[in-house]
Amino acid sequence: MPRFPKRTGREALEDHPRLPEWITQERVNLRELHEMKVSLRESSLHTVCEEARCPNRAHCFSHGTATFLLMGSTCTRACGFCAIQSGRPNPLDPHEPQETASRVEAMGLRFAVLTSVNRDDLPDGGAAHFAATISAIRRRCPEVAVEVLTPDFMGDLEAVAKVVAAGPVVFNHNTETVPSLYPLVRPAGRFERSLAVLREAKRLGLALFGESFRTKSGLMLGLGETEDELMRVFEAMAAHGVDILTLGQYLRPTRYQLPVKRYVHPDEFAELGMKAQGFGFKTVYAGPLVRSSFNAHEVSGMVGISISGTAS
Repeated sequence: MPRFPKRTGREALEDHPRLPEWITQERVNLRELHEMKVSLRESSLHTVCEEARCPNRAHCFSHGTATFLLMGSTCTRACGFCAIQSGRPNPLDPHEPQETASRVEAMGLRFAVLTSVNRDDLPDGGAAHFAATISAIRRRCPEVAVEVLTPDFMGDLEAVAKVVAAGPVVFNHNTETVPSLYPLVRPAGRFERSLAVLREAKRLGLALFGESFRTKSGLMLGLGETEDELMRVFEAMAAHGVDILTLGQYLRPTRYQLPVKRYVHPDEFAELGMKAQGFGFKTVYAGPLVRSSFNAHEVSGMVGISISGTAS
């Protein structure tokens, strides 16, 4: 039986620095934010925006965008950066793929992003559920492009194949941080395992769908990484065929997650984005409020580099 780690209070690790002005200056349309929340409450669906207490959720909701969180709101892992509840999840809802497709249609989305909690309790990590949801959306809304943001499936490459074969236009799996910080940030993850997932997704996607298929990964900055470590990660990700790279500021969701070590200035994000571009990524999207699925409909079609000092 898998073990389900419990959270430990991290609020006493150190004082938390104040948010800098380049993060607090974001403005939102409260009416549109309310309408999006009402729309989501009409179903039993979860969004990672709310379950993970994403600091960008107000911006994304106010722009009519949400990332659907599949397979419940309880995760079998307890990553140091994430506010999603950890524990023993409920059984999968067999109606969720169809309900998600129905909600995508009702919301009039053109680009749907699907992610999930880690489900290490399932033989395939939930890959078949991902595939079923992609297929349901493609049947109901054939004009809608789908991006997936998957867990690492414990390195099961057959699970990766199930998801890719269902036909997402972007396969995203985040390495999240540099290898030296995995024991704190992703204690159940392995950097080399994540690279293998991305490499296999790219190989299969190219074989099945050609050059239109994209792989994507992202990192959070401000957890204690060094620039040299980042450069080595950029090099490894590019060598494994990653097309799209996102770089954003880690923001502590609650007092129970890891503290921010440093707030990275927008100018430094711009510099890092330019350096990353030199490794051969098709697209680099860098900025304090950039998140892995933030403005996904724009990122997937971009070529080059975009630097965003705020979420706009």
